[in-house]
Amino acid sequence: MKRIEALAPLSRDHHNSLILAQLLKKGAPKYKELPTQLEEKRDYALQHFEEHIKSHFIQEEIVLKSVKHIDSSINLICIEIFDEHKKLHQLFSSLKNSVDIENALDEIGILLEAHIRKEERILFPILQEKCSTDELNRIHQQLH
Repeated sequence: MKRIEALAPLSRDHHNSLILAQLLKKGAPKYKELPTQLEEKRDYALQHFEEHIKSHFIQEEIVLKSVKHIDSSINLICIEIFDEHKKLHQLFSSLKNSVDIENALDEIGILLEAHIRKEERILFPILQEKCSTDELNRIHQQLH
């Protein structure tokens, strides 16, 4: 399904976070100009979280809180998304002091990828189907 313009900013953000997710998983291929050592990957992940993911989560949650009442399927997926945001916050926060960096990065990479795929493949299509034109216009205004 083609992404509508109202949700496009969130989808664009997902691209770089998917690359991060791949980079963090065990056995990740080398990515040009991205870190290869565990400590460097940790620092890069924490920086990306602080500079991009945190604000992305805030934007998503503002949008989702404004539309979750529209349909029970939207409400259910929103509950899952909010829980995953909370879990990812916790994982990134604990990464700073993690003794087992490799497994901590792998756990974040796996959850982050699954989370983004859920939004792209389940949440966004539901929003596009269930939200009215007015609601989609409101989302567009919130994100642009």
